[in-house]
Amino acid sequence: MEKKVVVAVVCVAAVTGAVAAASVVKRKMKRDRRWAKAMEMVKEMQEKCGTPIGKLKQVADAMVVEMHAGLASEGGSKLKMLISYVDNLPSGDEKGLFYALDLGGTNFRVLRVQLGGKDGGLVNQEFTEVSIPPNLMIGTSDALFDYIAAELAKFIAQEGQEFELPPGKQRELGFTFSFPVMQTSIASGTLVRWTKGFSIDDAVGQDVVAELTRAMKRQGLDMRVSALVNDTVGTLAGGKYSYKDVVAAVILGTGSNAAYVEHAQAIPKWHGDLPKSGEMVINMEWGNFRSSHLPLTEYDHAMDNESLNPGEQIFEKLISGMYLGEIVRRVLLKMAEEAAFFGDIVPPKLKIPFILRTPDLSAMHHDTSSDLIVVDKKLKDILEVSNASLQTRKVVVELCNIVATRGSRLAAAGILGILKKIGRDTVKDMDEQKTVIAMDGGLFEHYSEYSKCLENTLNELLGEEVSKTISIEHANDGSGLGAALLAASHSLYL
Repeated sequence: MEKKVVVAVVCVAAVTGAVAAASVVKRKMKRDRRWAKAMEMVKEMQEKCGTPIGKLKQVADAMVVEMHAGLASEGGSKLKMLISYVDNLPSGDEKGLFYALDLGGTNFRVLRVQLGGKDGGLVNQEFTEVSIPPNLMIGTSDALFDYIAAELAKFIAQEGQEFELPPGKQRELGFTFSFPVMQTSIASGTLVRWTKGFSIDDAVGQDVVAELTRAMKRQGLDMRVSALVNDTVGTLAGGKYSYKDVVAAVILGTGSNAAYVEHAQAIPKWHGDLPKSGEMVINMEWGNFRSSHLPLTEYDHAMDNESLNPGEQIFEKLISGMYLGEIVRRVLLKMAEEAAFFGDIVPPKLKIPFILRTPDLSAMHHDTSSDLIVVDKKLKDILEVSNASLQTRKVVVELCNIVATRGSRLAAAGILGILKKIGRDTVKDMDEQKTVIAMDGGLFEHYSEYSKCLENTLNELLGEEVSKTISIEHANDGSGLGAALLAASHSLYL
């Protein structure tokens, strides 16, 4: 009898063990299936984001076609190709005291610079930054510009002896105004609409320079606005002051734009007298470029459809800092939902749009530690994922790489488009030709994997011989200093 009991116990143990083993095998198979599904999604993303050289050249050619169309007529292209009325870029000979006002968001900056002429360069520079009270962002035009003019007057009152203005000479100001404006001359332009949280109805359709000038008069300020510019044109001017061979400027930050120097006779929509210099700076507004050759994924389409401006700024949504982190978040969310990438429960934080910012992406992409400790910390701190395996972390880095690589390579294709349009994509005279692109923006400055990839791609597209004649230079704080320099190059006293 005892033997039977023992046999029965042994049998039960064997069955239980077999069931447990089968359960383990089942769980492992389930995990493997999920992992295979996740890897399939990553592979598909990589293929859809592919930017082989042939495709990039098609993008550059499409950019050139759109540039021609935008220069031919207003509304002729998705690229606005705005005439900036800047026909004299700084030469380095500028001399004297000049001011700049840089208004581009909830803060504005006021700068003063002392220029020393041909050999003196930038002698002295000072600036202050001022926050705009929220009530003034939705008040009246007079209230906003009176506040700005009062702060400008305070700053001017602190002028030291080293900043000398000859007697009888009026102070001159460059005004960087980074909102949509229809420019009508170098020192006038009407506000098309507000962005960035501003909503001042009585300013729309008004000349912003006239509004500022009236406010300065009310403050008793004897000052003239010599140049109204947008931040990309300012960056071009700032770059030109430091590097005489600058032909274009690109901003790669939260948003993206480009400006370049065009031959005045190559602008069919220009109806005035040709400028003496024979040149005109064009503000491309290239963020709005689109083409069938752009490698768009389901995630890009979904992000665009849910954005505040569906169908607009497609190029910007692929290449700029505002969007790169959001694209990665959308891919990770789908992997979490369809392939349990972070386990059985989808992390609730992963469902929050724009929770993953591009600086986070950059930090993870640049993580060189063997156990990817930075990635681990970011996943914990931002998405509250605390048990991601090393294998999972490696996939996150791979997704950062896929999205950033696509963005940087497309930005390089855009630059190639500009170089093609102005005939700098070939070498005419090896000894003479030098071409400089001025670059600014946090994405370019701080995301080194992005900027390295951009430069390598441009070299690949141009070939060794032409690449030697092209350089990309960081033009830091172009929008402020550039405005002061443009006030100098368009001075009444030249």
